[in-house]
Amino acid sequence: MIQVAVNGYGTIGKRVADAVTAQPDMELVGVAKTSPNHEAETAVERGYPLYAAVADRRPLFDEAGIDVAGPVETLVEQADIVVDATPSGIGAENKSMYDAHDTPALYQGGEAADLVDASFNARANYAEAEAADHVRVVSCNTTGLSRLLAPLQEAYGVKKARVTLVRRGGDPGQTGRGPIDDILPDPVTLPSHHGPDVNTIFPDVNIDTLGLKVPATLMHTHSVNIQLQETPDADAVRDRLADEDRLFLIPPEYDIDGAGKLKEFAMDRGRPRADIWENCIWRESISIEDDDLYLFQAIHQESDVVPENVDAIRAVLGTADRAESMARTDEALGVGFQRTHD
Repeated sequence: MIQVAVNGYGTIGKRVADAVTAQPDMELVGVAKTSPNHEAETAVERGYPLYAAVADRRPLFDEAGIDVAGPVETLVEQADIVVDATPSGIGAENKSMYDAHDTPALYQGGEAADLVDASFNARANYAEAEAADHVRVVSCNTTGLSRLLAPLQEAYGVKKARVTLVRRGGDPGQTGRGPIDDILPDPVTLPSHHGPDVNTIFPDVNIDTLGLKVPATLMHTHSVNIQLQETPDADAVRDRLADEDRLFLIPPEYDIDGAGKLKEFAMDRGRPRADIWENCIWRESISIEDDDLYLFQAIHQESDVVPENVDAIRAVLGTADRAESMARTDEALGVGFQRTHD
């Protein structure tokens, strides 16, 4: 069994911890937190050994009556690999600790690409993470774009990708984020950071990205235009994308017109926390004009990177190839709304 530690038990960390626990070949040896909040209590209730991420803050857990198994260094030492799910910039500070214990580490998309040996997306470049010491699972938006580009690149070739990202202002729990009543170019200049981030996965793809930030919390939405080298018809593209379990082609008859109904759909399907691990592509939006492909997709920022973290664990430790790992992850989590429709 792969012994996995999760450092950081917030939006991403708690989801990764649950996903690791669901895997037949992995064991969660513990999670680390800085504060004794409700998430810390939840970790203990789930039976996850809880460690103090900051030594000076351990007395706060004692005051709150929350049992702590030890310092984060002890957690890292006993793990085969650690998933760092701490806020942006903290992972870089933690890197020396992981090196000191000779424990390979995964980081999230908020860290800089030059911090790590490889940036990672399971569908696109699984092999690049094999035997690496430090790997960055790219951000939610880059994950979604990479999942989409990979099968299109393989089937038709990509001349140019142009994407406008309509981004949620914050996660539901991020009460300090905005805008409140505005629509902001973010940034106002080309490109947004997403295009260069995609190039850490696809170095040769010509991609431009623009971003808008809106007063919403549920999901991101992408307006995608991809110029293809070969020109299929729209039905062929739909069939090709439907073969990917981590892409969900929303049938028109489902009457899902936006993120609100997508989240309700996930809740009705019994998804934990109403998580949507898949890209959600409106099937009827897929269209071809000359050699240009157009579509709309929605990305759930809180959860789409979770399967990627699980796959990156196996890639780094060399315990499975891409196809085997993705199939195992998807089966254990229940990824694939497409199965319900088909």
